[in-house]
Amino acid sequence: MTDHQAERAQLSADIDAAALQKAESYIEQEEGAANKLKGWLAATVTLVAVAMSLYHLYSAYSIVPAQILRATHLAFVLCLTFLVFPIAVRFRHRVMWWDWLAVLLSIAVIYYLIQGGDDFTDRNTTPLPWDIFFGISLMALVLEAMRRTTGWIMPFVCLAFIAYALAGPWLPEPWTHKGYEVGRLVGVMYMTLEGIFGVALDVSSTLIILFTIFGAFLQYSGAGKFYLDFSFSAMGGKPTGAGRTVVLASFLLGGPSGSGVATTVTLGSVAYPMLAKVGYERNAAGGLLAAGGLGAIISPPVLGAAAFLIAEFLKISYLDVLLMAVIPTILFYFALFLMVEIDARKYGMHEAVIQKVDTVWNLTRKYWFHFLSLISIVVFMLMGFSPVMSVFWATVASLVTSMFRRDTALIPYDLFRRLRHPGEWPLVKALEGGSIGVLNVAATCAGAGIIVGVVTLTGLGLKFSSIVIDYAGGSLLLTALFTALVVWIVGLAVPVTASYIICAVIAAPALTKLGVPDFAAHMFIFYYAVLSEVSPPTALSPFAAAAITGGDPYKTTLQCWKYVTPAFLLPFMFVLDPSGLGLLLMGSTKALATANWWSIAEVTLTAALGIAALAAGFQGWALRKANWFERALLIAAGFLLAYPSWTTDLIGIALVVAALAIQLLRPRPLPA
Repeated sequence: MTDHQAERAQLSADIDAAALQKAESYIEQEEGAANKLKGWLAATVTLVAVAMSLYHLYSAYSIVPAQILRATHLAFVLCLTFLVFPIAVRFRHRVMWWDWLAVLLSIAVIYYLIQGGDDFTDRNTTPLPWDIFFGISLMALVLEAMRRTTGWIMPFVCLAFIAYALAGPWLPEPWTHKGYEVGRLVGVMYMTLEGIFGVALDVSSTLIILFTIFGAFLQYSGAGKFYLDFSFSAMGGKPTGAGRTVVLASFLLGGPSGSGVATTVTLGSVAYPMLAKVGYERNAAGGLLAAGGLGAIISPPVLGAAAFLIAEFLKISYLDVLLMAVIPTILFYFALFLMVEIDARKYGMHEAVIQKVDTVWNLTRKYWFHFLSLISIVVFMLMGFSPVMSVFWATVASLVTSMFRRDTALIPYDLFRRLRHPGEWPLVKALEGGSIGVLNVAATCAGAGIIVGVVTLTGLGLKFSSIVIDYAGGSLLLTALFTALVVWIVGLAVPVTASYIICAVIAAPALTKLGVPDFAAHMFIFYYAVLSEVSPPTALSPFAAAAITGGDPYKTTLQCWKYVTPAFLLPFMFVLDPSGLGLLLMGSTKALATANWWSIAEVTLTAALGIAALAAGFQGWALRKANWFERALLIAAGFLLAYPSWTTDLIGIALVVAALAIQLLRPRPLPA
């Protein structure tokens, strides 16, 4: 065993195996409790999953009609879901007869749709009895797929929207509408591209699946392990080195993966012993790990699945979405770094004895090509490729560069000796993992299509936005507060992707009606949808971190909120005043070309100062320990600086200066 392996084994040995198993259960809550099959069943799942990945890689390079691509994508998703995820926990690790029945029905539903051709689509307003049968079957299959992968809440929400569509005439004002029969509802959901096969499933079948394949290629080529090792080597050796390592590694790991819980668990299993050695209390360590995992969902180049939906809803380039995320991501990690620095001084943390796995130079020299994964997608987009082709060629590039070393090769060097066991090839595992990894998101996207279809059919979005604006009295600030509250409440019950989709269609119109640019409104909703990762009862990232550290889940959640709250005031900056759009780099490359760079720099600097003030206020430490008055000044300054106007900025800066001056002039306590 190498020194590197010995050290990693020692670190991992400090984590109780039961704690890791408990942490994995939180991943299962987000991604579903998957079967572990053996023999011919495992081979069947692998074959179908690999075929699904190859099909979508082919569809990225070739041209497949949208209706065919979305339908076949959903067929693959449903078939794999019923094979991989059991109907109940007591039936795990086996495939029952009803699972095979669901698989066959899924194939029949999609076959009936495809063979129907244009005639099938044209009769969506007057569907035939068989159309209605297969349409209802598809909705039931989608609801069951969501239940198996994400739990009961999302299917219940979809059923509530279906009930709303059917019961329109009997609802009280202002929610009433003319109501729709089952046949008309089935026609929209099953026979057009506006329901289940709408925008959300389109994004799932083109971008999300390709990015999960790309992430799987990185995982099986050892990129994740390299990012961890690089972070340990680059940040070790100082009192703040442990916290800095978590922050840097969460960005490097989370950027390509886009999964908050997975990043938290992967990082926590290795980094928690180091955090404990330098003096982090269990709940504080878990809060920092969860906050780092949360950054995975808002960090380029992948962000979360909702980011792809932003591009599709707004009909803009995915590169523009990445551009809008740059400054908020920098400020998010700036807040985490500040919190880490304050922690070291506040708690008197000492240096941890951390043996580096290798020097930064040696690691970079050996595995430099893994950094290409972080920039290749953006580079291809800047070269003019579409997002789909960019991730396709980035995946090809990761396959090619993995061959630079024997220990990272996706295609084994001793290929001919291992021909009898193709399932053990890293490439096959990556192709399988890419398809399995998309199932929960794809099922959610299909279910979200039901919600979007109902909202479009009934005009619910316009009704809801009018109600919100009326309650706010036409005030943009109150409308933004109410919208954030609605997104947060929805996010308590459903995953980030579903939360964004629901609120994008029912809440975004309220902001755009009051003059907020549509891209700013959608980014505002996206960032508050992300809060579902750290808000009970779906606070999966903090709960997973608490399982690893042995801390209290709810105290860990509060610690996580302490770390992330300063950065989550940022969304208000880009909806309350036009100058705040500078934080989103004006929303597009075209607008950025004619933008006022001084205005962008100004709003970024004031946002950074506001974040620093809030960090110091919440932590109770600036130049030294702050008393209640100094904390009040700093927190008030942070909120004022988060409102983009000259008046509030000047008052906020004055309060920061006053708080620091009081700390400098206040007599220091005598040492004990």
